[in-house]
Amino acid sequence: MLSLSEESRRAALQLARAAVVEAVSNRKLLDSIPREGIFAERCGVFVTLHVRGRLQGCIGVVEANEPLGEAIVRCAASAALEDPRFAALRKEQLADLNIEISLLSSLEAIAPESIEIGRHGLLVVLHACRGLLLPQVAIEHQLTREQFLEETCSKAGLRREAWRDPEARIFGFTCEVFSESSHRERT
Repeated sequence: MLSLSEESRRAALQLARAAVVEAVSNRKLLDSIPREGIFAERCGVFVTLHVRGRLQGCIGVVEANEPLGEAIVRCAASAALEDPRFAALRKEQLADLNIEISLLSSLEAIAPESIEIGRHGLLVVLHACRGLLLPQVAIEHQLTREQFLEETCSKAGLRREAWRDPEARIFGFTCEVFSESSHRERT
């Protein structure tokens, strides 16, 4: 997994914000996307948007099929406008927006008893259904290991106990998570 310097984290957050502003203001992707340094790297990434502390959108990619710069721009714009759980972000909400980026490690099969709350994110796959929850979700909602598995199944559109199905595959991953609010607190 990538480990970013403070400068690279700031640059990634600035890129995500620019992508959200462009998407909300002009309904298009950024024209110029950096493709050097960390932005040329490949890893899974999720962009999470909060407005006044409330979740407003979260879109990401697990497989690193494109450079990180392109993935951040696409995910940030999609989180702002296309997360089906939320209304599209409006211009007047931009001032109250906080952006969080989660860089994912590679996926590894994990046994339910090996899941560490706060450390592991989960991906549950059963037949054509896939559900993913980031590690911070379990902390924010004070979930037990079993509840975390159940919520991940629910996100996949599966019954809550589907993780117990012998054909279900459970993958764990870790994240490097950083946000604009954590950078504001330090400056």
